[in-house]
Amino acid sequence: MPQLTLPVHPGLRTSTRLGWLLEDRPSESSPGLRDWAVIGLAGVGAAAASTFLDFSLRVPGHAILRVILPVMAGLALVPRRGAGTAIGTVALLTGIGFRAGGLTGGELGLGALTSLAATGPLLDWTLRRVSGGWRLYLACGLAGLVSNVLALVVRGAAKWYGLEHAGARSLARWLPQAAVTYVLCGLVAGLVCSALWFGTRRAETPPAAEAE
Repeated sequence: MPQLTLPVHPGLRTSTRLGWLLEDRPSESSPGLRDWAVIGLAGVGAAAASTFLDFSLRVPGHAILRVILPVMAGLALVPRRGAGTAIGTVALLTGIGFRAGGLTGGELGLGALTSLAATGPLLDWTLRRVSGGWRLYLACGLAGLVSNVLALVVRGAAKWYGLEHAGARSLARWLPQAAVTYVLCGLVAGLVCSALWFGTRRAETPPAAEAE
């Protein structure tokens, strides 16, 4: 049976503000039980926050904060390549389970499910070559922006096909505002959460790499 190694991401491990909670293990070691537990809790936390937590901001697109905050907390505690995708998978499956069980809390719509599915993998992709510093913040801001744009498209399609609950704003009234706020909320949420969980310290470049 193939093993999911999830190699350590040097930039995230060096930059995390929660480094004092990390186990002192070799960088090449595979994730342990603690790592998988954190991944599971972060995924469930993202789904639960998206389902039951209501900030009452009335700003289209602000819900990305309920997803990216716990996902990035998981990355700060498990700074490994692929951890975002693992967290996102748990979050999506949990969210689907909530919907199947009728536990939607009035908040977990198709747009929220899209964010649950997309945010983790997007963070893995944008952070893949980042060693820390301001580029880490920019990468997280980009991931939040793209995730929210995907949620915007999915929710807009749901409105177009009449799949949203009765009483929801029509597409014509919703889209002009949402097209702006989804982009801004995604970008700001990514920047703020990355600054919350990660510092500006950069991973050291190995001498061999510098020689090249």
